[in-house]
Amino acid sequence: MSILFPTSKDIYIEINGRRLAVAQGYKAKSSRESRYVEAFGSEQPVGTVGGRLRHILELSRVCATKDAMGGNLDFHSLSGFNVVIVKPDRQIIYSGCEWGEIQEVASLGEVVLESVTIVAGKRMELL
Repeated sequence: MSILFPTSKDIYIEINGRRLAVAQGYKAKSSRESRYVEAFGSEQPVGTVGGRLRHILELSRVCATKDAMGGNLDFHSLSGFNVVIVKPDRQIIYSGCEWGEIQEVASLGEVVLESVTIVAGKRMELL
């Protein structure tokens, strides 16, 4: 018996439901600024409190779709977009996204962004 892990079938950047770019791969990292709750006179913390969530995405091999803004998509001007990751059993949507770093590789006739680091405001999963 083999165990199958759901992998991504489709990774794309969208604004208002319109696909602007697709990506070949991704890496996602979520972190939380949690802290201990201390009690006066106690040597051990009495609990923890969850803090702000941060979602960082690294998209690899990002390429604009043919109909994205007439083929003249400027990734540097993108703001407030979504990143959608479609898996066989669910869809993950990162919303309120802003880019943090862009690495560009140019070849004749096409611009492919080798990697884009994105900060997302919110993450949700749809089944």
